[in-house]
Amino acid sequence: MKKTFGRAVLSLAASIVMSVTAMAADFKPVVLYDIGGKFDKSFNEAARVGADAFKAETGIAYREFEPRSETQYEQALKRFARRHADLIVAVGVGYAVAVRNVAKEFPNVKFTVVDAIVDLPNVQSITFKENEGSFLVGMIAAMKTKTNSIGFIGGMDIPLIRRFERGYKQGADYVRKDLTFTENYVGTTPSAWNDPIKAAELAKSQYARGVDIIFSAAGPSGLGVIQAAKDAGKFAIGVDSNQNYVAPGTVLTSMMKRVDLAVHRALAQAKDGTWKPGHTVMDLKDGGVDYALDKYNASLITPEMKAKLDEARAKIISGELVVGDVAGSNTGR
Repeated sequence: MKKTFGRAVLSLAASIVMSVTAMAADFKPVVLYDIGGKFDKSFNEAARVGADAFKAETGIAYREFEPRSETQYEQALKRFARRHADLIVAVGVGYAVAVRNVAKEFPNVKFTVVDAIVDLPNVQSITFKENEGSFLVGMIAAMKTKTNSIGFIGGMDIPLIRRFERGYKQGADYVRKDLTFTENYVGTTPSAWNDPIKAAELAKSQYARGVDIIFSAAGPSGLGVIQAAKDAGKFAIGVDSNQNYVAPGTVLTSMMKRVDLAVHRALAQAKDGTWKPGHTVMDLKDGGVDYALDKYNASLITPEMKAKLDEARAKIISGELVVGDVAGSNTGR
């Protein structure tokens, strides 16, 4: 009797393991990065971190693709849709048109697009209130500048990056009204995200004109700004991922945009059956954006600065303080 019961338990356990394994094998997710690659220390890398966390938790591997140009977006989407992917996560505004086209062609495939809005029954759109996080780093810049001159360098000149800029300016102005503000953009095409040399040149020019802190919302191009800041002995503010570690003492803080959370959430929802189409906005209240404070910049952010930031954060979350937006910016990066 005991032997029979033991064999039954073992058989049941084996069945459960086989069932879980089969479920894992049956779920086939895909992550498509934007130009710049999954190790860009910024936007794409945040997406990779989220996907890797999902893989570590579930044991489910995901397929991925790193495009070299925007012409590959639609090709990649179609290729994985034809292979019956269960969820395709497309990271970046460059995928907006391609996702719209391919999602119509493959209505049984689920798509999540990060940083763009596509209104279709099989598409989930996730965007962020980057202006809220940018407000906080603008406050930091205003509290830290010694020259009363701060700068901003955007990647591609599109409405969403203007949203970063507006929040940054408003945050700085919230602290003090006497600052000089300088702005530049790397370009007007997707290649602007992956041109650290030009971004560094723009940063050098700003530092030479008296700017001592630059916030770059430029993806991988922002690494050029950080290098220029290090060379000039000035400050840079990172973006998307926590870039404080890239150049400790030079990166004043980073405006974190939690693409990792967005990607992880989409994958988990698709796996457990709770995935839904529609538009989700991640903001300061739910941890979608924030400024980075860690061992690499702890000595740069004083307790007095942190207290002011905490106060402003609470006011933004409660609605007492409204951070301005930019018309058309909800189309994403």
